[in-house]
Amino acid sequence: MVRIIRGLAHKYFSDDEAVILFLLLILGTLGIIWLGHMLAPVIAAIIIAFILQGLVTRLTHSGVPEGASIILVFLLFIGILVGFILGMMPLLWVQLTSLASEAPRMFGILQTYLELLPQEYPNLISIQSIDSVYTQVTGEVANFTQWLVSFSLSSIPDIVALLIYLVLLPILVFFFLKDRRKLIGALAATLPQQRPMMQRIWHEVNLQCANYVRGKAVEILIVGGATFICFRVMGLPYAALLSLLVGLSVVIPYIGAAVVTVPVAIIGLFAFGWTSHYIWLMVIYGIIQALDGNVLVPLLFSEVNNLHPVVIIIAVLFFGGIWGLWGVFFAIPLATMLKAVFSAWPVRQDAELPRVEQG
Repeated sequence: MVRIIRGLAHKYFSDDEAVILFLLLILGTLGIIWLGHMLAPVIAAIIIAFILQGLVTRLTHSGVPEGASIILVFLLFIGILVGFILGMMPLLWVQLTSLASEAPRMFGILQTYLELLPQEYPNLISIQSIDSVYTQVTGEVANFTQWLVSFSLSSIPDIVALLIYLVLLPILVFFFLKDRRKLIGALAATLPQQRPMMQRIWHEVNLQCANYVRGKAVEILIVGGATFICFRVMGLPYAALLSLLVGLSVVIPYIGAAVVTVPVAIIGLFAFGWTSHYIWLMVIYGIIQALDGNVLVPLLFSEVNNLHPVVIIIAVLFFGGIWGLWGVFFAIPLATMLKAVFSAWPVRQDAELPRVEQG
């Protein structure tokens, strides 16, 4: 056992840089786990600046001065943020509260459908199981409705914290864009001067994560926007809320699309019934998902190492268990980063330790 451990250490940690980098990864992970909630605006600003840096680089390569590129991209970000807060947020809140008030009526109709199942399939479904499922679902819906109704003075501290985050976030994004080289240089000054392995790993991680994060941002906008237009044209209720869910679902491949299909199918069924209009709705929704998976994803992520579906599921379960909902959303970027680190990690070929001669 000791020889196996020594062989692994000789293979993967024979370089001093590898040991330092491994310790930095451990410390960074522990810091995010313990301080992630307090540093949430900083982490969000780093991710947003990471996304916007691609636009700054393209404008700079097109001949626009770097300072002007940063200002133009930052103003674009501010415009999108203000438009989302003033335009989309009130609409989403209205549709969310409307859906919560309509939920009891929907579940009442659903109960009438469910009560017919034991009569048609008595050997498969019992009345007791239907009642148990219905009681649990209605209880959760009632709790959610009560939370929406009770959104009052008790939520003022959360609103104040949110307003502070909305002020801090643009400021942090601007300085991360403006002083990117200074910040990276200050961080690099704490590392060894001769660090070819770290630079190679940084280049690989930067390439993979940059392509992934920026590609996902474009994919969310395209899929969410196309879904919103189709849902509005077809007259589906809660189109903004559902299209937001569909857009965010692309962050979690396979799992997100399967989960978000359920509310789309249920709300469409309650809105249109089992008619040709409902069938066309689901067909168009299926076409959007098919185009996303077979056309859009290959175009946006041609330079990214694709993860195996098993790795995606394990990453979602692992990071979701550590950080909850945020871990679920950032599971794939974190897994992509780890894969890039492992791909660029130096591996010594003569991993087998020499035998010690006994004199």
